[in-house]
Amino acid sequence: MTVLQGKLADRDAWSAIGECPIEKTMVLLGTKSAMLIMREAYYGTTRFDDFCRRVGITKAAAAARLGELVDAGLLQRRPYREPGQRRRDEYVLTEAGRDFMPVVWAMFEWGRRHLPNRTPLRLAHKDCGAEASVEIRCADGHLVPPDQLAMRVVRR
Repeated sequence: MTVLQGKLADRDAWSAIGECPIEKTMVLLGTKSAMLIMREAYYGTTRFDDFCRRVGITKAAAAARLGELVDAGLLQRRPYREPGQRRRDEYVLTEAGRDFMPVVWAMFEWGRRHLPNRTPLRLAHKDCGAEASVEIRCADGHLVPPDQLAMRVVRR
């Protein structure tokens, strides 16, 4: 359990509604199609039709989700033109989009371990081949297990 510290310890004295980063992230990325578009972007997908096909959504849904992800700064449009074709946009990850990657892979790892019909897929370190995992570490590099995680207010 995460420990709430300082003024956060009195749960009745404050409310996270509308201010919680989890809530704000879910508003932006809380749809299945948005998460799967991000997964596909991490796999290297950039073309609109490929997102539609690989995520299994309609062109209208893909256009809406991709637009939201661009507006949120996770993807950016980059123009391209195939010879003899009209100009089109491809969608590439931004720094914010790459920063979101551990969230998607944490969901992958949780689903792999806890949901039925477990997949043989594993995250791995490309260079050495060892299995990789998503972890929480403090700024000093220590692994932080769930029972050692605390939440506190930091003055800006």
